[in-house]
Amino acid sequence: MERREEQEEQLIWKSGAESMVSFTIGRAMSTLLTARPKKLHHSVSRLSPDFSNKTSLVSMDECLWFLHKYVKDAAQRDETLDAVLVPMIEHSLKYKDLKHGGQPMILLNWLFQDELLFQAVAMNLANIIVRKDDRYIAFGWCTLVRGLMEYESSMDQYLLNGIKEKYNALLKILCTCIPHLSYIVHRGSSLQDKFELPSRLSVAAADCLLALTEGLTKKPDILSNRPKSLSSSESNCLVTLTASGIDERKVKATHKSSEVLTRGVEFLLWDHLEDLIFLVQRLLAWSRKSRPLHAKGLEQVLKWLQEIKVHYGGLQDEAGSKIQKTGALLLSSCWKHYGLLLHLEDHKFTKHYKEMLDQYLSGIQYYTSNHDEGHAESKDDGIETRKFFLNCLCLLLGRFDGKKFERIVAEYGKQMSHLLLSQLHCNDDDVIDGVVSIFKAVIFKPKHSSGSSVTDTKQMDAVVPLLLHLLDERDGAARAVVMLIAEYCCITADGHCLEEVLKRLASGNAIQRRNAFDVISELIHILTDAAHIVSHSTWQNIANNLLLCLGDEETATREQTSNLLPLIDPSFVLPALVRLVCSSDEKIQPAAAEAFVRVLKHHNQKPEVVIMLLDSLSNLSQGLADAETGAHTVEGSNTDCDRVLRLIPEWSKTVRDWNFLIGPMIDNMFAVPSNATIVRFLSHINEQLAEAADVVLHRVLLQMKGQKVMIDEAFFSGWETRTCTSDDSMTMQQSLFEQLCPLLVIRWLPLRVFNDLNSSVMYGRLHNQGIMHEYSDVSSIDDTSIATFLLHRYLLPIWCIVEFLWSSSAMNLSTCSIQAAV
Repeated sequence: MERREEQEEQLIWKSGAESMVSFTIGRAMSTLLTARPKKLHHSVSRLSPDFSNKTSLVSMDECLWFLHKYVKDAAQRDETLDAVLVPMIEHSLKYKDLKHGGQPMILLNWLFQDELLFQAVAMNLANIIVRKDDRYIAFGWCTLVRGLMEYESSMDQYLLNGIKEKYNALLKILCTCIPHLSYIVHRGSSLQDKFELPSRLSVAAADCLLALTEGLTKKPDILSNRPKSLSSSESNCLVTLTASGIDERKVKATHKSSEVLTRGVEFLLWDHLEDLIFLVQRLLAWSRKSRPLHAKGLEQVLKWLQEIKVHYGGLQDEAGSKIQKTGALLLSSCWKHYGLLLHLEDHKFTKHYKEMLDQYLSGIQYYTSNHDEGHAESKDDGIETRKFFLNCLCLLLGRFDGKKFERIVAEYGKQMSHLLLSQLHCNDDDVIDGVVSIFKAVIFKPKHSSGSSVTDTKQMDAVVPLLLHLLDERDGAARAVVMLIAEYCCITADGHCLEEVLKRLASGNAIQRRNAFDVISELIHILTDAAHIVSHSTWQNIANNLLLCLGDEETATREQTSNLLPLIDPSFVLPALVRLVCSSDEKIQPAAAEAFVRVLKHHNQKPEVVIMLLDSLSNLSQGLADAETGAHTVEGSNTDCDRVLRLIPEWSKTVRDWNFLIGPMIDNMFAVPSNATIVRFLSHINEQLAEAADVVLHRVLLQMKGQKVMIDEAFFSGWETRTCTSDDSMTMQQSLFEQLCPLLVIRWLPLRVFNDLNSSVMYGRLHNQGIMHEYSDVSSIDDTSIATFLLHRYLLPIWCIVEFLWSSSAMNLSTCSIQAAV
């Protein structure tokens, strides 16, 4: 019993002692972290090595002594250092955006000077983010670790010799946390408007991961002598990249002067290649909405990482080890620059952007000149390195927006324009793609700060003549500028550029015509996909010139024209296509017929397009030229509407829902009953009318119900006595067509439509509810059906009228109209 009480008393004393130690270290950390950085550094630098055992924390020196003893005891007992590290982490997060937040760096630098304490603190720092599932701790940890990795820029280097000396060892320990940081980045996205957006924690984790991987690219012997700037000549020789297929010896020769990393650190970045690929994928997803040019650079970086993984990885033999070492050196030399440009939060970035921009532009100029003069070691050396600098340029420029971006364009726009134009002659698609992306973002950038919706085209106006000149050749440069010119035509207020393109479209030079056609094709796709406001005259001008291409000598151009015309509003092309199909020009007629069918198929659910077609056919059949549209016509050609009507069945097969189209067509026929063209049109789709028989019959019945008997005995009497006036004659003619219209619609319905005796619209309800026999009384049919109107109102009166008119020569009807009516 007494022994048990002694054990409990010991536990109480032990617990009390631990509580006292925790309280004391808490007070010590609070005192040290709230001290001014200069005063704290002064205390650390003059601290006596004679540590005392005082527990009272009267001075800052005593707090430092207690902290040192606490960490040393914990290291010897292999205990955690959460009581020391958590306050540092919290302090780093609290003061991450303020100048006076370097106390944790000073304390860690002091502790790192002792090897035993360094190992304990570093290992505990690496483990704490995994052990503690706390978002606040993780956020602060990322901030603190990034500060350690970027210690050169956070404080004066002479104050941090401990971190500097232990940098590589610390880096290796902290790199064990990269998989956990990747996990934080992975789960830190949210979807908004179909775009991924990062959380604050995932941004901090991504930046911390970048800082760690950047650290793996640093050379141990120059960490303390890092140059603050690079001259143009130095920047030109800074990076030399090689294509995937280049000889290994050339790669070694390229990097021989800079290969100073130890083997362990050298391969550590390569071991995390998968993490780099995943990180770039996340950064790309986060940048698509707000940073399109930066996202373009990320796409190229991702592509490059995947390529070197395939080319330099996967081999396990001795030769494979040498190739992998080459890949590791290449990755390190490039990631040193890429990593710097990929940070999401970097407040010091704007201080050095001019230096970096000059470096990248000088690099492009240097390797372009060497390649053109034949000084490059191989054809691929210069191209790969230019791709690297272009990627850096995309990443750099893509970080800016608003006024900052405009200042860069104003200062560097002319220099970049001429330099990038020279890259369009490169045979590499990635180079051309990068140049086009930069042109689109830099040269065609709207002025957001001005508050005006009008785009400033001052930079473009100086470049456009050079771009148009590139359309005179059929090469990579011409293919590249097609999109640029098309976008410029969309945003420019005047139509000068478009007119220049249209001139080339009508040129006798086949190459100019092809390039101009490509521009018009891109322009049409841009105008139809986006909310661009384009005048009717501009659309009509494009349509008229495009219609001329239906007679082009090249089959491919005629085929592409037939594909483009459906994308234009039918009002600009359909009337002209009708005339071209009906023309006697055999050269243009087949292509016009193909384009005509494709236009109808593209708009096969739009009744207004069918009505437009019927109007065009009616005007053509009456000899009325639609001169107001200014569309292309063939003078002196004989028209034949049957050529158009023979194409209707091919279009009708593609219509999905006739119920939507039939109604407006029938209404149009009833509105203009004397129009024979509509009747002929319906005759070519009579089988399709059966698919919408209910709609057709319902419209016919409504028309019959609304009609009045306009022809009576008094009219016949006046006709026989020759006292009928011309107005009466016109009334007679109009009445005849109005009465015949419903019958003509019924006439073109397939016979199978009338087989349904249960159709209430056609036959009504039989009063005997049975089957109509051959000799049943017609009076048993419901008087609200079509059959009733046919028997009582139409059959006998209409036949008498037609018989009378045939015997009369006074009726002035056109032969076509009479034949159609009968």
